[in-house]
Amino acid sequence: MPAVSLRFEGVSRRFGATLAVDDVSLEIAGGSFVALVGTSGSGKSTLLKMVNRLVEPSAGRVLIDGTDITDAPAPVVRRGIGYVFQEVGLFPHMTVAENVAIGARIAGKPADVGALLDLVSLPREVADRMPDALSGGQRQRVGIARALAPGARLLLLDEAMGALDPVTRDALGGEIRRLHDRLDLTTILVTHDMAEALLLADRVLVMTAGRIVADATPAALLAGGGGEAAQALVAVPRDQAERLRAITG
Repeated sequence: MPAVSLRFEGVSRRFGATLAVDDVSLEIAGGSFVALVGTSGSGKSTLLKMVNRLVEPSAGRVLIDGTDITDAPAPVVRRGIGYVFQEVGLFPHMTVAENVAIGARIAGKPADVGALLDLVSLPREVADRMPDALSGGQRQRVGIARALAPGARLLLLDEAMGALDPVTRDALGGEIRRLHDRLDLTTILVTHDMAEALLLADRVLVMTAGRIVADATPAALLAGGGGEAAQALVAVPRDQAERLRAITG
Protein backbone atom coordinates (compact mmCIF):
# COMPACT_ATOMS: atom_id res chain seq x y z
CA MET A 1 0.00 0.00 0.00
CA PRO A 2 1.28 3.52 -0.76
CA ALA A 3 2.28 5.83 2.08
CA VAL A 4 -0.39 8.23 3.27
CA SER A 5 -0.37 12.01 3.00
CA LEU A 6 -1.17 14.38 5.85
CA ARG A 7 -2.60 17.89 5.87
CA PHE A 8 -3.21 20.45 8.61
CA GLU A 9 -5.71 23.19 7.78
CA GLY A 10 -5.66 26.19 10.11
CA VAL A 11 -5.14 23.99 13.16
CA SER A 12 -5.05 25.62 16.59
CA ARG A 13 -5.22 24.27 20.12
CA ARG A 14 -5.88 26.18 23.33
CA PHE A 15 -5.44 24.97 26.87
CA GLY A 16 -7.30 27.62 28.83
CA ALA A 17 -5.57 30.92 28.15
CA THR A 18 -2.55 29.20 26.58
CA LEU A 19 -2.40 28.95 22.79
CA ALA A 20 -0.26 25.84 22.32
CA VAL A 21 -0.71 25.53 18.54
CA ASP A 22 -1.46 28.67 16.55
CA ASP A 23 -3.15 28.40 13.12
CA VAL A 24 -0.88 25.79 11.53
CA SER A 25 -1.46 24.93 7.87
CA LEU A 26 0.85 22.31 6.45
CA GLU A 27 1.02 19.52 3.87
CA ILE A 28 3.16 16.41 4.23
CA ALA A 29 3.45 14.19 1.18
CA GLY A 30 3.17 10.42 1.44
CA GLY A 31 6.53 8.77 1.99
CA SER A 32 8.10 11.82 3.67
CA PHE A 33 10.30 11.61 6.74
CA VAL A 34 9.67 14.90 8.55
CA ALA A 35 11.32 16.09 11.76
CA LEU A 36 9.41 18.55 13.92
CA VAL A 37 11.90 20.44 16.05
CA GLY A 38 11.61 23.10 18.71
CA THR A 39 12.43 24.01 22.27
CA SER A 40 10.29 22.71 25.14
CA GLY A 41 6.82 24.25 25.10
CA SER A 42 6.92 25.16 21.41
CA GLY A 43 3.81 23.06 20.63
CA LYS A 44 5.39 20.26 18.65
CA SER A 45 4.04 17.33 20.72
CA THR A 46 0.57 18.89 20.86
CA LEU A 47 0.54 19.21 17.07
CA LEU A 48 1.60 15.58 16.69
CA LYS A 49 -1.03 14.33 19.13
CA MET A 50 -3.77 15.97 17.08
CA VAL A 51 -2.98 13.57 14.22
CA ASN A 52 -4.15 10.51 16.17
CA ARG A 53 -6.74 12.44 18.18
CA LEU A 54 -5.07 12.20 21.55
CA VAL A 55 -5.66 15.96 21.49
CA GLU A 56 -8.55 17.53 19.56
CA PRO A 57 -8.04 20.85 17.73
CA SER A 58 -9.75 23.93 19.10
CA ALA A 59 -9.99 25.11 15.48
CA GLY A 60 -9.13 23.77 12.04
CA ARG A 61 -8.89 20.19 10.90
CA VAL A 62 -6.44 17.39 10.13
CA LEU A 63 -6.76 15.21 7.03
CA ILE A 64 -5.13 11.88 6.18
CA ASP A 65 -5.17 11.09 2.46
CA GLY A 66 -7.71 13.89 2.06
CA THR A 67 -10.15 12.53 4.64
CA ASP A 68 -10.96 14.48 7.80
CA ILE A 69 -9.87 12.36 10.75
CA THR A 70 -13.08 13.24 12.60
CA ASP A 71 -15.11 11.40 9.93
CA ALA A 72 -14.41 8.11 11.77
CA PRO A 73 -14.26 7.20 15.47
CA ALA A 74 -10.87 7.85 17.06
CA PRO A 75 -10.09 4.12 17.63
CA VAL A 76 -10.63 3.45 13.91
CA VAL A 77 -8.35 6.34 12.91
CA ARG A 78 -5.61 5.09 15.25
CA ARG A 79 -5.51 1.65 13.64
CA GLY A 80 -3.71 3.13 10.65
CA ILE A 81 -1.30 5.18 12.75
CA GLY A 82 1.71 3.91 14.67
CA TYR A 83 2.46 6.07 17.70
CA VAL A 84 5.66 5.70 19.73
CA PHE A 85 6.50 7.93 22.67
CA GLN A 86 9.38 8.34 25.10
CA GLU A 87 7.92 6.30 27.96
CA VAL A 88 7.18 3.36 25.57
CA GLY A 89 4.16 2.27 27.64
CA LEU A 90 4.59 -1.49 27.39
CA PHE A 91 2.18 -3.45 29.57
CA PRO A 92 4.37 -4.83 32.38
CA HIS A 93 2.15 -7.88 32.99
CA MET A 94 2.33 -9.00 29.35
CA THR A 95 5.14 -10.74 27.51
CA VAL A 96 6.92 -9.05 24.63
CA ALA A 97 4.87 -11.13 22.18
CA GLU A 98 1.62 -10.10 23.83
CA ASN A 99 2.66 -6.45 23.83
CA VAL A 100 3.60 -6.56 20.14
CA ALA A 101 0.35 -8.26 19.13
CA ILE A 102 -2.15 -6.33 21.23
CA GLY A 103 -2.88 -3.52 18.78
CA ALA A 104 -3.36 -5.92 15.89
CA ARG A 105 -5.56 -8.16 18.09
CA ILE A 106 -7.80 -5.24 19.02
CA ALA A 107 -8.06 -4.35 15.33
CA GLY A 108 -9.03 -7.94 14.54
CA LYS A 109 -5.85 -8.63 12.57
CA PRO A 110 -3.25 -11.38 12.90
CA ALA A 111 0.25 -10.39 14.02
CA ASP A 112 3.36 -12.28 12.96
CA VAL A 113 5.34 -11.50 16.11
CA GLY A 114 8.50 -13.23 14.89
CA ALA A 115 8.56 -11.24 11.67
CA LEU A 116 7.90 -8.01 13.54
CA LEU A 117 10.78 -8.70 15.93
CA ASP A 118 12.98 -9.39 12.90
CA LEU A 119 11.87 -6.06 11.46
CA VAL A 120 13.11 -4.12 14.49
CA SER A 121 16.31 -6.20 14.83
CA LEU A 122 15.34 -8.04 18.00
CA PRO A 123 16.07 -11.76 18.45
CA ARG A 124 12.94 -13.88 18.39
CA GLU A 125 13.74 -15.41 21.75
CA VAL A 126 12.79 -12.16 23.51
CA ALA A 127 9.14 -12.87 22.61
CA ASP A 128 8.59 -14.78 25.86
CA ARG A 129 10.34 -12.26 28.10
CA MET A 130 8.67 -9.62 30.24
CA PRO A 131 9.38 -5.94 29.50
CA ASP A 132 11.39 -5.45 32.69
CA ALA A 133 13.93 -8.00 31.42
CA LEU A 134 14.80 -5.78 28.45
CA SER A 135 17.11 -2.80 28.07
CA GLY A 136 15.69 0.63 27.30
CA GLY A 137 16.63 0.33 23.64
CA GLN A 138 15.04 -3.11 23.39
CA ARG A 139 11.82 -1.85 24.97
CA GLN A 140 11.68 0.99 22.49
CA ARG A 141 12.14 -1.47 19.61
CA VAL A 142 9.23 -3.51 21.00
CA GLY A 143 7.20 -0.31 21.05
CA ILE A 144 7.97 0.29 17.38
CA ALA A 145 7.06 -3.30 16.49
CA ARG A 146 3.76 -2.88 18.36
CA ALA A 147 3.06 0.38 16.52
CA LEU A 148 3.61 -1.27 13.14
CA ALA A 149 1.78 -4.55 13.90
CA PRO A 150 -1.71 -3.43 12.77
CA GLY A 151 -0.30 -2.38 9.38
CA ALA A 152 0.26 1.33 10.09
CA ARG A 153 1.28 3.48 7.13
CA LEU A 154 1.84 6.61 9.23
CA LEU A 155 4.43 6.51 12.03
CA LEU A 156 4.46 9.20 14.73
CA LEU A 157 7.51 9.37 17.00
CA ASP A 158 7.06 11.69 19.97
CA GLU A 159 10.53 12.12 21.52
CA ALA A 160 10.69 8.34 21.14
CA MET A 161 14.46 8.18 21.68
CA GLY A 162 14.75 10.92 24.27
CA ALA A 163 15.40 8.64 27.26
CA LEU A 164 18.07 6.49 25.59
CA ASP A 165 21.83 6.74 25.95
CA PRO A 166 23.62 8.38 22.96
CA VAL A 167 24.96 5.16 21.43
CA THR A 168 21.59 3.37 21.59
CA ARG A 169 19.79 6.48 20.41
CA ASP A 170 21.99 6.83 17.35
CA ALA A 171 21.64 3.15 16.44
CA LEU A 172 17.85 3.19 16.86
CA GLY A 173 17.56 6.36 14.80
CA GLY A 174 19.31 4.62 11.93
CA GLU A 175 17.01 1.59 12.29
CA ILE A 176 13.92 3.80 12.20
CA ARG A 177 15.15 5.50 9.03
CA ARG A 178 15.75 2.12 7.38
CA LEU A 179 12.29 0.92 8.42
CA HIS A 180 10.78 4.08 6.97
CA ASP A 181 12.44 3.45 3.62
CA ARG A 182 11.81 -0.29 3.57
CA LEU A 183 8.09 -0.09 4.46
CA ASP A 184 7.32 3.11 2.51
CA LEU A 185 6.00 4.89 5.58
CA THR A 186 5.16 8.50 6.21
CA THR A 187 7.08 9.36 9.37
CA ILE A 188 6.96 12.37 11.67
CA LEU A 189 9.66 12.62 14.33
CA VAL A 190 9.23 15.11 17.17
CA THR A 191 12.60 15.90 18.71
CA HIS A 192 14.46 18.71 20.44
CA ASP A 193 17.73 17.41 18.98
CA MET A 194 18.54 19.29 15.79
CA ALA A 195 21.46 17.00 14.93
CA GLU A 196 19.10 14.02 15.03
CA ALA A 197 16.63 15.86 12.81
CA LEU A 198 19.29 16.83 10.29
CA LEU A 199 20.69 13.30 10.07
CA LEU A 200 17.39 11.39 9.80
CA ALA A 201 14.81 13.57 8.08
CA ASP A 202 14.22 14.73 4.51
CA ARG A 203 12.43 17.84 5.74
CA VAL A 204 12.73 19.78 8.99
CA LEU A 205 9.97 21.90 10.49
CA VAL A 206 10.85 24.29 13.30
CA MET A 207 8.17 25.36 15.78
CA THR A 208 8.23 28.42 18.01
CA ALA A 209 5.31 29.58 20.17
CA GLY A 210 2.87 27.24 18.42
CA ARG A 211 3.76 28.26 14.88
CA ILE A 212 5.86 26.70 12.12
CA VAL A 213 8.60 29.26 11.60
CA ALA A 214 10.88 27.25 9.30
CA ASP A 215 10.34 24.52 6.72
CA ALA A 216 13.48 23.40 4.93
CA THR A 217 15.68 20.49 3.94
CA PRO A 218 18.63 19.60 6.18
CA ALA A 219 21.01 20.85 3.48
CA ALA A 220 19.26 24.23 3.33
CA LEU A 221 19.41 24.61 7.11
CA LEU A 222 23.09 23.73 7.20
CA ALA A 223 23.66 26.32 4.47
CA GLY A 224 22.17 29.02 6.70
CA GLY A 225 18.52 28.94 5.67
CA GLY A 226 15.33 28.76 7.70
CA GLY A 227 15.61 31.99 9.63
CA GLU A 228 16.80 32.99 13.07
CA ALA A 229 14.97 30.37 15.17
CA ALA A 230 16.14 27.52 12.95
CA GLN A 231 19.72 28.75 12.92
CA ALA A 232 19.73 29.02 16.72
CA LEU A 233 18.99 25.29 16.84
CA VAL A 234 21.47 24.42 14.07
CA ALA A 235 24.13 26.37 15.95
CA VAL A 236 24.17 23.81 18.78
CA PRO A 237 25.48 20.76 16.84
CA ARG A 238 27.66 23.03 14.68
CA ASP A 239 29.31 24.54 17.75
CA GLN A 240 29.79 21.09 19.29
CA ALA A 241 31.47 19.85 16.10
CA GLU A 242 33.80 22.86 16.05
CA ARG A 243 34.75 22.33 19.71
CA LEU A 244 35.52 18.65 19.03
CA ARG A 245 37.71 19.63 16.08
CA ALA A 246 39.54 22.09 18.33
CA ILE A 247 40.24 19.35 20.88
CA THR A 248 41.82 17.16 18.22
CA GLY A 249 43.85 20.04 16.90
